[in-house]
Amino acid sequence: MQTIFVEVKCDLGRAYQVAEAAVERVDGISEVHSISGAYDLLLKCYLEDGADIGHFVTERIQTLPGVKDTFTIIAFKVFC
Repeated sequence: MQTIFVEVKCDLGRAYQVAEAAVERVDGISEVHSISGAYDLLLKCYLEDGADIGHFVTERIQTLPGVKDTFTIIAFKVFC
């Protein structure tokens, strides 16, 4: 199982709608957090080993209505 975190910048006023759409429409997202800073949401995602991360992000997350930009972080190891 691969773990990635995707920071999502939303169109103004759309963070809640993007969060709801992500939870409802995208398999593999385990948590959606509202955050402060340059991005509006933090998505924790679990993908099958060997899954194409680029396709997941560009086809499943970036195409959600209201998504303006994303930044993907690939996690190597969990310690707890």
